[in-house]
Amino acid sequence: MPTERPSYAERRGRAAAALAERGLAALLVSPGADLAYLTGYRVFTSERLTCLVLDRDGGATLVCPELEAARASAAAPDLGRVTWRETDEPHAIAASLVRSDGDIAVADQMWAAFVLKLQTALAGRAFSPASAVMRPLRERKDAHEREALRAASEAADRTYARILQRPFAGRTEREVGADLGTFLREEGHDEIGFTIVASGPNGASPHHETGERRIERGDTVVLDFGGGREGYRSDITRTVHVGGVIEAEPGRVHDVVRRAQEAGYKAARRGASAESVDAAARTVIDDAGYGKFFIHRVGHGIGLDGHEHPYLVHGNAQRLEAGMAFSIEPGVYLPGRFGVRIEDIALIEDDGSVRPLNRADHSFAIVT
Repeated sequence: MPTERPSYAERRGRAAAALAERGLAALLVSPGADLAYLTGYRVFTSERLTCLVLDRDGGATLVCPELEAARASAAAPDLGRVTWRETDEPHAIAASLVRSDGDIAVADQMWAAFVLKLQTALAGRAFSPASAVMRPLRERKDAHEREALRAASEAADRTYARILQRPFAGRTEREVGADLGTFLREEGHDEIGFTIVASGPNGASPHHETGERRIERGDTVVLDFGGGREGYRSDITRTVHVGGVIEAEPGRVHDVVRRAQEAGYKAARRGASAESVDAAARTVIDDAGYGKFFIHRVGHGIGLDGHEHPYLVHGNAQRLEAGMAFSIEPGVYLPGRFGVRIEDIALIEDDGSVRPLNRADHSFAIVT
């Protein structure tokens, strides 16, 4: 089970200190992962402004619609709130809570319509992305987050073990995808993010939209699925073969991808650059002659968002640190034929080593 509720006040204190270090007046955060990280409040984005105003002196107030007040109070009881009614101007209310001099950091994913109105209400102040403040905090997972990610990954592992027992041949991708979603929920997920089932030639599209293609014996099928468990994300990919004997090239490609992932694991450690993990996996695929068919980065960070920093990609010299969690997911995609991808979530431990959070079987499993 996840560890006890994190100290959101402590997280806000660290964010406020980061604001002060940068000479920023305030942080404005709309619904999304940053708001959840700082308050524990998870709410959908709508045309009604919800905005956390965090001052550099540590003062924090949530501006929210009156109809959401009870929900906000239950989720973040330690947080000051100002509610607004339908005829009020919430952007002016949020702006009035910015009491320090200086510029403003605003959530990267805040709707442009909100940003523009807040800029008008806070005329004369420059706006910048909040990621300069939030990224260093969210990249390094605390004990609660590490446990939450581990639990989500283990649930995804159990889902994979269950789908191997289900028939594939003769069923549509959508039907298999529905099974994956059901199993994720039964294994503890409260949100299904995606269930990619890419069979035969569809496997050559890394983000194939699961559809009505009927799976056939002899197909190679990429299964990429994940979702949310208590706010934290899972993301796993395995590639299976439907019935019979595995043909030579799919078997060879699967072996190359598996060895590439192992190379990525060996390269991932505290102090290593993000791009070095990508390079280690890519070298294996290049040497096998499939380099031009590996068409994406080797990994992405994960936490409250499914894709977040750090990104393991050429050109990112950022050093990996303890507490960082990310995918390692090499793939080979042969247009019109098939694809293979293997993906796990990994965590840099305090001793600098890398620990896989997914432990599901990596072999080229044969399903019926």
